[in-house]
Amino acid sequence: MSTLFVSHGAPNLILHNTEAKLFLESLGKEIGKPRAILMVTAHFEASRPTLSNGAHPPMIYDFGGFEPELRDVKYRAPGSPEVAQEAFDLLDKAGLTPAFADRGYDHGTWVPLVLLRPEADIPVVQLSVEPNKGAAYHFKLGQALKPLADSGVLIIGSGAATHNLHEFFQGNYRPDSPAPDWVKSFGEWLDQRIEAGDTEALVDYRKVAPNAVKNHPSEEHLLPLFVAMGAAGDHPHGKRIHTSQEYGVLMMDCYRFS
Repeated sequence: MSTLFVSHGAPNLILHNTEAKLFLESLGKEIGKPRAILMVTAHFEASRPTLSNGAHPPMIYDFGGFEPELRDVKYRAPGSPEVAQEAFDLLDKAGLTPAFADRGYDHGTWVPLVLLRPEADIPVVQLSVEPNKGAAYHFKLGQALKPLADSGVLIIGSGAATHNLHEFFQGNYRPDSPAPDWVKSFGEWLDQRIEAGDTEALVDYRKVAPNAVKNHPSEEHLLPLFVAMGAAGDHPHGKRIHTSQEYGVLMMDCYRFS
């Protein structure tokens, strides 16, 4: 099974008919019905790979300042303790010292899934990122999970192709502002290296990609991409299946890996 990376944007992505929202709705019609979804979410940070293993995860509204109706959203998909255990065993075999947490769905999970699978009929397990461990580690983590993808679990990394919130709040950007050069250059580099399957450059992106640190002052929103990439195999090739931007600096790109 192919793996995916999606840019989930702000929580109110589900309320406005942007290009990214319409794309995720259309993508949901293509993914079929995997036996479960493993969501690697930028909004679940831990010091070791941690899996949600509750049977009925509650909602987490981990944001403020957005439309109040967002707090009425309920994503009712069940969890899967069984798939969580399968993922745990694979990570443990790889020496990655995994853990479990009975945790609700954060907006890095439910925002894209409301659009991808509004039926909420596929079990969902969440996996944390470890921001202090970098891209190469998360690629290795993804590689350990490849047998899960091979067994019919859809692995989705949920983050952001670019994520500089300081620029977002301070730059006086409008919803339809064009992407500045420092954003475009990074987005195009990412696309080219993923298309080429250049894993070596990608895991070293902070040193070799143009404006990498400016686009990702912290890494948590790009790390899910490396898990999805690693879960596609030792030499993954990816394709950018969507590109758009919001407020100029937030690239909403999505990738499929195989």
